[in-house]
Amino acid sequence: MTSQAEWLRGTLLALALVMTGPVLADTKPDDGKVTDFLLDNGMEIVVIPDHRAPIVTHMVWYKIGSADEPPGKSGIAHFFEHLMFKATTNHAAGAFDGAVSAIGGSNNAFTSYDYTAFYETVVPQALEQMMDFEADRMRNLILNDDVIATERDVILEERRSRIDSNPQAVLGEEVDATLWQNQPYRIPVIGWMQEMEKLNRTDAKAFYDKYYTPNNAVLVVAGDVEPEVVKALAEKTYGKIARGPDLPPRIRPVEPEQNTRRTVTLTDARVSVPNFSTQWVVPSYHTAKPGEAEALDLLAEILGGGSRSRLHQQLVVKQGIAAEAGAFFQGTMLDASNFTVYGAPRGDAKLADVQAAVEVEVARIAKDGVTPGELEKAKDRFVRSMIFARDKQDSMANIYGATLATGGTVRDVEEWPGRIRKVTADEVKAVAARYLNLNHSTSGYLLPQTQAGN
Repeated sequence: MTSQAEWLRGTLLALALVMTGPVLADTKPDDGKVTDFLLDNGMEIVVIPDHRAPIVTHMVWYKIGSADEPPGKSGIAHFFEHLMFKATTNHAAGAFDGAVSAIGGSNNAFTSYDYTAFYETVVPQALEQMMDFEADRMRNLILNDDVIATERDVILEERRSRIDSNPQAVLGEEVDATLWQNQPYRIPVIGWMQEMEKLNRTDAKAFYDKYYTPNNAVLVVAGDVEPEVVKALAEKTYGKIARGPDLPPRIRPVEPEQNTRRTVTLTDARVSVPNFSTQWVVPSYHTAKPGEAEALDLLAEILGGGSRSRLHQQLVVKQGIAAEAGAFFQGTMLDASNFTVYGAPRGDAKLADVQAAVEVEVARIAKDGVTPGELEKAKDRFVRSMIFARDKQDSMANIYGATLATGGTVRDVEEWPGRIRKVTADEVKAVAARYLNLNHSTSGYLLPQTQAGN
């Protein structure tokens, strides 16, 4: 089981570009088109056939994440992810994990700001069994005080080990809490310690009954399967679950206008190499005007998406002042998102010099834009890198699941290549000038103890 801090950082390059999954539409695979349908109880099903290997990835996405938590209950979404692995009225605790292991499969789960997902990778013959287990724990968990107390201790220890003992993670939380002035993305997915300690059975039961229903879930099945078989199995298993109450629209507090430059600094004796990041609030694919999110994705690729990016070439290769320098755009959020640049010095170079050089490159694009040739190469590089997502079923399941769980559709995924190809150099320049204003940014600095005050 993983929290947002682990999962998001571990798959950032793939899922920050989650809308790039539509490259499948250009490759015209022989396995058949992606199929999307609804069960009578409101559960959405997506099937992605891929017959190259006799395995299947089965994912259930719930449209509930940490940003949907009630005030004062931070961490309840991630906490409930853990509780979903406990006993039900039909299976003892550990039975699900044991069944997956017995057939040589794998399973896990993760919680994000906007969704919670559970997944298994198994042989196709085990698909019905996986559906049986997932459908069972969707409604039949046994939530008693002993289970709650034990698992609460687990998540508290997880916070201590993954966040509180990691200076970079601590700084990341503080930067988020500063960048976001009103939206719930300012609250860590794992939760604040003092609120996690108070989570109880009543909280868990209310959360379960409200959100863990078929009409608040998306099932994605990718692999060696046929749509009609998945549909029959889904109706046999998930279809037996009663539809839950209709949930209200996911309307959250709106971020006010960003109009200041803010900094967050953490000094720690455990830090040997300093680093910095600067972030801006920008639209996501779900909130952007037509073409803006695609332009932001290409801006991130050109500016700092890899070894051919401007930041890497200028700071790492030519000037030799940076050990690393890059940029990324997290476009898959339900609400507004963030655009980030970052860097760390190399050798005798100073962090201030690295930051200044990064800011020069940001300002250069905002003022002069990018060349048509540079843009076309970035498009090719960007799309080509995501074609490799086809080689991993879980990547494809993630692409479609994350898109649908944040307000997108299968059609959005399929039409992505055409939209990305239409982005112009002027549009890339425009989003850089419009959104990457240093006077409206938040920077975080992680410094060794000896550099405090520098």
